[in-house]
Amino acid sequence: MPQQYLNKGNKPTKSGFGEGLLEAGRLNPEVFCIGADITASVDCNLFAEAFPQRFISLGIAEQNCVGVAAGLALEGKIPVFSTYGVFAALRSADQIRISVCYNNLHVIIGGAHAGVSVGPDGATHQALEDIGIMRVLPNMTVLSPCDATQTSLAIVAAIEQCRGPVYLRFGREAMPDFTSAAMGFEIGKAQVLRTGNDVSIIATGHMVWEALLAAEILAAVGIDARVINMHTIKPIDRETIIRAATETRAIVTAEEHQVNTGLGSAVAEVAVQHHPVPMAFVGMPDCFGESGPPLKLMEKYGLTAEAIAEKAKKMVKW
Repeated sequence: MPQQYLNKGNKPTKSGFGEGLLEAGRLNPEVFCIGADITASVDCNLFAEAFPQRFISLGIAEQNCVGVAAGLALEGKIPVFSTYGVFAALRSADQIRISVCYNNLHVIIGGAHAGVSVGPDGATHQALEDIGIMRVLPNMTVLSPCDATQTSLAIVAAIEQCRGPVYLRFGREAMPDFTSAAMGFEIGKAQVLRTGNDVSIIATGHMVWEALLAAEILAAVGIDARVINMHTIKPIDRETIIRAATETRAIVTAEEHQVNTGLGSAVAEVAVQHHPVPMAFVGMPDCFGESGPPLKLMEKYGLTAEAIAEKAKKMVKW
């Protein structure tokens, strides 16, 4: 177990989203929440119960939810809309592009149940392409916090630090909650969780904990790994990536997302322009997921500390 970051207990990142949204509602009376028939599933029930006059349930009508959110934003409110990431990012892509991004409206979209770790819900409900789709949209900020504590900070930051649209990605399964609220959350600024000069592991979401575990595996064989939590995919922290590329021999990215178009692609775009180094990518290998126990699926598709460590070893020997 990483010595500096101890698991306080497993907790779903969706719980952090619900708690953070509740806090944001207390801090700002202009925050509204829009539900799409799965309010409790994405932990927006906390907000709905505390501020029923600021909660709007529109049923299973995700595209309509985005339109209503745009209307609220035009009237000076700060709407937060959340549902499964596959529906929020994919089914509503046209409305997000035209109604929200084109007008650069301050709408926060919560993409819940992201990644293959949704487990038994299967391929139809596993958001594995949402980072790529959302980061290509002009004006969109894309956040992917690593645990429940950071997700709570991220939703408040999305409301306080941004003026345009935000896509915030989080999961359902209980995962290690290992960061501290004292670490803060600055949009666009990655966090170096572990220093090292042999290889840089840049991870996002649930894979950050796996990256820390991978660094321990590597340390046991004499490889000093730097671990970076890239909680903001867009705007990407170019400075931290360039420093990692310059100071270490290789970069390995890790994400619970398709290996194409996501974090790995975003990091490579920066590295190739400023300081090309050998790179390896840990993510879904250009395929759909399936139904099964979350951790078993993570293992099957190579989304583990061991897989990260093996790729890092190969990159160091490049």
